[in-house]
Amino acid sequence: MFIAIAAVLVGLGLLIWSADRFVDGASATAKHLGMSPMLIGLTIVAFGTSAPEMLVSTMAALEGSPGLAIGNAIGSNIANIALVLGATALVAPIPLRGNLVRTELPILTVATIGAGIIMLDHYLDIVDSLLLLFGLVLCLYLFKRYQQQHPEDQIEPMADLSLKAGITWFIVGLVVLAVGSRILVGGAVYIATALGVSNMIIGLTIIAIGTSLPELAASIMSARKGQHGIALGNIIGSNIFNLLGVMAIPALISPVVIEADALWRDYGLMLALTLFILVLGFKARRGGTITRIIGGLLLLIYVMYMLLLYTNAT
Repeated sequence: MFIAIAAVLVGLGLLIWSADRFVDGASATAKHLGMSPMLIGLTIVAFGTSAPEMLVSTMAALEGSPGLAIGNAIGSNIANIALVLGATALVAPIPLRGNLVRTELPILTVATIGAGIIMLDHYLDIVDSLLLLFGLVLCLYLFKRYQQQHPEDQIEPMADLSLKAGITWFIVGLVVLAVGSRILVGGAVYIATALGVSNMIIGLTIIAIGTSLPELAASIMSARKGQHGIALGNIIGSNIFNLLGVMAIPALISPVVIEADALWRDYGLMLALTLFILVLGFKARRGGTITRIIGGLLLLIYVMYMLLLYTNAT
């Protein structure tokens, strides 16, 4: 038990330290490459923090459980909006800028609806997978094109590091983020098991949140540093990668049958949360913030969703 508690503390410490280095590295890299904080959050940071979901999806498909990969992708997106965005807004209210309304949030919404249409037949095959991957490439192209046309949209404090140092700390931070989250989750699972908590509850809580820890740590640290573009870009980009990249992986390996609950209950909540953030963006298109009250509401929704999963499972 002592080792497990130590693992949780060490993992938490690694997450805090690595998130700080990771965000500074991403910010410095964006500065030297002429990329906005939002764009690097939407692409490189989002891809890096989505690595746990990609790994889980690949392993689940190879082990003959591709349905778990779909649930992981949708569940992670719910956690990214309700848990990660909610917790980040509690730490520091997040300003909503015009480019979010014009580009990022509409693209995320279209990607969410498009993925839902593809899943309507409760089945994913290699054709569906290729369509999802094509959508991912198209989204990345649109993000890049918008930045080229509106380079003035993102002006935020950037880390004062050289390009070499920025890339180094970005990679080191990302690796330690993954290691830290793994250590923390492993220790938490051991403690929960020792206290008699069922595997079902552990899976619905610790494991579900564990794959979102990199996004959570990176987004909170970005918000604390005033780099809201990276924080929001990480969340929006991770959701797009999960929908169009992570969900495409299992169907490339073998066809996937999607359970009705995953489509209507889980996907329905994900779509509702996405539309909620889109409406907030449009209401604040001339300037506004995701306040601490909204952050608390999102966290409350996530807690209620966890309770709903537990009730349905029992």
